[in-house]
Amino acid sequence: MARRKVSNLTGLAVLGTVVQRPMHRYEIASLMRARGKGDDVDIKWSSLYTVVASLEKHGLLEVAGTDRQGARPERTIYRITEAGRAELVEWTRELLTTPVSEQSGFVAGLSMMVALSPDQVADALRDRLTALEQMVRELRAAYEEAEVPRLFLVETEYAIAMREAEAAWVRTLQADLASGTYPLVEEWREWHRSGAMPDELVDLAERGAEQD
Repeated sequence: MARRKVSNLTGLAVLGTVVQRPMHRYEIASLMRARGKGDDVDIKWSSLYTVVASLEKHGLLEVAGTDRQGARPERTIYRITEAGRAELVEWTRELLTTPVSEQSGFVAGLSMMVALSPDQVADALRDRLTALEQMVRELRAAYEEAEVPRLFLVETEYAIAMREAEAAWVRTLQADLASGTYPLVEEWREWHRSGAMPDELVDLAERGAEQD
């Protein structure tokens, strides 16, 4: 991934908003909220004004003028520059092109799941599956009710597909643990019963440590 003058993805969301027309910072934030950009990008709303200032500092936005409505303070209006348009295009192309390893809390939980017994993990996964299925239902309902072209719903399509894929994988893992067909599940279960790691698991753990 290229090193960027502004690497915070909030900056990309700002550029993708201001490219439509010049606007002040409050309007930028309002439109981003209205369009649900916080669901697609990890936006730190408290730092949005700082990101706008950084985009201006690096020549990706520029001041287009000021605006005052009634007794409100004067507000600065920003527009995207040619450099900003180029950055928006290249940054978006890079994100679509280049797969990256994205760590998550779920992956961290899976890496530590032996701290629980197989039955406890199976129960936790069953609860996660219920939550995932609810999320898919809600996303599908929102997708079907949206009165905008598919072009503006592609991220929702992706979210549905990813959660359905995760649900399918979780369903299989949960079933394997619940049925006892998961590899080494009895040794794992015995470890939690006795408090002593079985020799086979000790050997595997030490072998892994040697490879590291």
